[in-house]
Amino acid sequence: MSILDWVVLVGTLTMIILYGVWKSRGQRNMESYFLDNQSMPWYIVLLSIIGTQASAVTFISAPGQAYTDGMRFVQYYFGLPIAMVVLCITFVPIFHKLKVYTAYEFLERRFDLKTRTLASSLFLIQRGLSTGISICAPSIILSSLLGWNLYWTNMIMGGLLIIYTVAGGTRAVAYTQTFQLVIIFGGMFLAGWMVVHLLPADIDFKEALQVSGKMDKLNVIVTKFDWQDKYNIWSGIIGGFFLALSYFGTDQSQVGRYITAKSVKESRLGLLMNGLVKVPMQFVILLIGALVFVFYLYFRAPIFFNEAQLAKVHRTEQGAALMALEKEYDDLGKIKQAQVKNLAAAIEGGSHERIASAKSELKATDTRSQEVRNSAISLIKKADPTADTNDTNYIFLHFVVNSLPKGLVGLLIAIIFLAAWGSIAAALNSLASTTVIDIYQRIYNKEASPEHYLKVSKLWTLVWGVFCIAVAQFAGSLGSLIEVVNVLGSWFYGVILGIFMVAFYMKKVGGTATFWSAVVSEIVVLVIYWTGTVSFLWLNAIGCLLVILLAYLFQLFLEKPRVANS
Repeated sequence: MSILDWVVLVGTLTMIILYGVWKSRGQRNMESYFLDNQSMPWYIVLLSIIGTQASAVTFISAPGQAYTDGMRFVQYYFGLPIAMVVLCITFVPIFHKLKVYTAYEFLERRFDLKTRTLASSLFLIQRGLSTGISICAPSIILSSLLGWNLYWTNMIMGGLLIIYTVAGGTRAVAYTQTFQLVIIFGGMFLAGWMVVHLLPADIDFKEALQVSGKMDKLNVIVTKFDWQDKYNIWSGIIGGFFLALSYFGTDQSQVGRYITAKSVKESRLGLLMNGLVKVPMQFVILLIGALVFVFYLYFRAPIFFNEAQLAKVHRTEQGAALMALEKEYDDLGKIKQAQVKNLAAAIEGGSHERIASAKSELKATDTRSQEVRNSAISLIKKADPTADTNDTNYIFLHFVVNSLPKGLVGLLIAIIFLAAWGSIAAALNSLASTTVIDIYQRIYNKEASPEHYLKVSKLWTLVWGVFCIAVAQFAGSLGSLIEVVNVLGSWFYGVILGIFMVAFYMKKVGGTATFWSAVVSEIVVLVIYWTGTVSFLWLNAIGCLLVILLAYLFQLFLEKPRVANS
């Protein structure tokens, strides 16, 4: 990066840290640290919700996901607006009425301590692991750019974030997320504009979209039903609904955002607006990836986007073979450059026969390029068995670093850091609140001063920060990070949601039946995943429905019916 890029990057990150520390003033007890005394307006709630959900994984991996698999990933969010409506009707008024710090407090009032502890423990496991992955995402960028050791980079990035998260609590998290999102949305808009601007002069936005569509990258809707297909409209609406309902209704990293609102109305407005904004936002991010695919049809694309890994292989005995594959790949790239121009001309001319012919030729060459690329990936694995051979996370990064002008590169890198910090800060805050309120205060130390609990809350924020940094050390080789995070969530979210659905709608089912139904269901969900029976999105629906069914059956045998007192 240039000196200007470094100035933009360091200046932006320093400004955010100082702003977060400044906003941390006035924390005197757990209510101000975790709830900000329930003073947030709806628009801060909205931006905090978006900032928590849209991590660096979103901005790194989503464009690469569209580059490799098209835009069908957007269907993953189709169930979210429906889930927001259900949350506003059911979850929000109950959480506000009970004045809870965490979602899991409600479960003890409805069931018992063991059910509350189980749900909060499942959350802590899932969110702790996911947050580690979110730390790893921006660290991959810095280590790739500068050749730094990934492990040390994880420690540096996580350490900087912890400074204002430990000090600031919910208020610092929410207001820095708002500031961060303004910068993020502006920067991503500039990146999308630059992709089109850098294309040949005779290719405008419309023609770029048409080329992308002919190459099957605008496959937004997939209607074919397939249990094992990760992204189609059915898994998106049904599985995505259950996932979103669980994430926003039972994951403390999100519940902690909207229970800080001034009123039920403000919480509802923030959630409903999120339902309206999230799908278009994700669509635009994926669209940038589809346009980057078109960009690399016109200009040289590397055979493997993690060029640091390529350089590593070049220094081994496989280097000569890799060079030969790169030459073949570059030759095919030149053929594609001519063929994509023919396709664009055919589209402009409107001849269906010419379009079909040009499309067929380009696709055939692209298929051959992919075969050569696969051979190179096999060679990389042979030369370095520990190598991460999934370069999805590097595609957008490669475009940013090698194609954008000075200054804008630093801004885009800063944006990815800011997105990571927004979601990680909220996660650390929620991990600390769940640990202190649902476990430490409830089980180990019920009677202590507000100052003591505030001190312990900050300590646990630090502890979870260190834990997540440790997880990040192992996350770099997991492939597409946006997919890994969602798979990990699907292991647990359905079961946690099932516990809450029983609590809300099955008033005669007690704690013991619910507890054991959740334990059995979690085991079943993990077995289903490891056997590859269905795609991961369906695990959310399966886990939820299984808890409901088993809780009803277990209630018949384990205990007398209990009428809820909530």
